[in-house]
This record gives sequence, structure tokens and C-alpha cells, in this order.
Amino acid sequence: MGERAGRTHAAAGGRGISKRVAAFRAGQAAQARTAPALLDMKGESMEQVCLVTGATGRNGAGSATIKFFARQGWRVVVNYSRDEGAAEAVAAECRALGAADVLVARADVTSDEACRAMARDIEQRWGRLDALVNNAAVTTFNDHKNLDGLSFDDFQRVFAINVSGVYVVTRAMADLLRRTGNASVVNMSSVGGLRGTGSSMAYAASKSALNAMTFSFARVLAPEVRVNALLPGFIEGDWLINGMGRERYETVRAALIAKNPLKSVQTPDEIAEAVWWLVHGPAALTGELVQLDAGGRLAV
Repeated sequence: MGERAGRTHAAAGGRGISKRVAAFRAGQAAQARTAPALLDMKGESMEQVCLVTGATGRNGAGSATIKFFARQGWRVVVNYSRDEGAAEAVAAECRALGAADVLVARADVTSDEACRAMARDIEQRWGRLDALVNNAAVTTFNDHKNLDGLSFDDFQRVFAINVSGVYVVTRAMADLLRRTGNASVVNMSSVGGLRGTGSSMAYAASKSALNAMTFSFARVLAPEVRVNALLPGFIEGDWLINGMGRERYETVRAALIAKNPLKSVQTPDEIAEAVWWLVHGPAALTGELVQLDAGGRLAV
């Protein structure tokens, strides 16, 4: 499926990851409390900065990711395009979780002017950007067999945000990322981009294009910036529930849990943990498409 979703919940038949994630967070928090602060040549603090686009979905992968970075004491940028109230709510949570500083930035990812203005705001406030998570995306739920059910306008809208939006944001942030010297970009893609599956043919095609763009950006932004893509499978939560309907959601979820080798599907917190790993992963890791699907691709 490869869709980002909202609410995380435990349900019968799923194998949760809450204990593992909790242990990981506890270790990171302890490390953050005991580690000395990074200082620049003038002895000033150099807390790292993370921008997550589309970070306001209710308990979705974007909000889970930015809150994960907040727990580690990072400075975070909560990007949104329409719902200021939701953005401020996520920002408040980030502050409560221990973020060193929080910037709420309104910018439509398809607007070059808005994205460059957001980059200037980040530069003026902190002068650096260590991690960019291109999470903002949309879809139209439509059976792939129903060719007439997906309009040209729907197709264009999905590509505008899921593909062009990533290009516009990354281009706007490129100088800040390069200046940092050891920055990371994580593109939120989908296994649907490899398999031609997911909520619609437009969504699958957009994620395939994003995978190709990941390779290109990894090449042109090196050596100062690493660029990788995370390809989740089915992510639990409201986004898929609302798009598929509760009955079909539960049917598909149960079937995937039964089929996947790890007998699970993904949660927003697991996505956040994987993004964190990619940002802090091996220095030689760039231009990779990392599938996070509980081994679904291995199922026979």
C-alpha cells in the first residue's frame, strides 16, 4: 500500500513495536542528557535542525517524525500549508517533548516563492539545516482497474505535490544543507513506487518518479548531503481508514499481517524511527531506496 496514515492503534493480530521504540527513545534521551553540547568555533551552541514537510497530520508519519526529533533535543521546523491550528498543536507538543527550538513555517510545497521564504526564515533563525524530511504528499483513492475514475486533474495534483513539491523544497533548501557539510535528506516514498500498487495509479507513479529523483539528488548534492528514500508499506491509521473505509481497511490490514514474514504492518512511530536511522546512518549511505514493509516483498 505504502500510504502515510494517521492514528496509531494496537489491534488484534498485529505485532506491535512500542516496546522497541520506547527503548530506543529512552536510550537516545539518556544520551542527549549526558552528551556535551556541540559548539562552533566561537563556542556557540550548534543544535541540529530538522525540517519536516506536511508535519501536521493527526498522529501521522510526519508529525510522529518531527516529534521523534524533538525528543532528541533538535531544533525543528513544523511545515504546513493550510491548517495553522494543527501546526501550532504539533509545535506545542514538540516544545513539551524537549525540542531546543521550534519554528512553525507555512509554505505550499509547490510554491517556489514560499519555499525559498521558508529557507530564508530557517537561515535567519539558525543559519543551518541538518535534516530535510520530504513528507508532504496527497493521493486520490481509486481502484487501478477503474481508469475513468481517476481524472487528469487528480493525476496532475498528485504529481504536483508528491514529485514537483519535493523538487521545489529540496532546491530551496540545497544551499543551507550544503553549508552544514554533513546533512541528510529523506524522501518519504512507498513500496507502491516499485510495485505499481497503492491507493491509485497516480500515487504509485508519483512515488516511482520520487525514487528516480532520489538518485538524482543524491548525485548532485554530494558530498555534503546524503539523500535516501524510505519506502513504507501499509501504515496504520486514520489516513488509510478515511480513504479506504473501515471495513476494507481492516480486511486489507489483516491480510497483510497474515502474509508478511514479520506478521505486522507499519505504524507512524516505526516510520519515524527509520527516518532517524537514515539521518544518522552510515556515512556512505546515499541514493538508497530503503523498503520498510515487514518483509512483504518476500511473501509468496
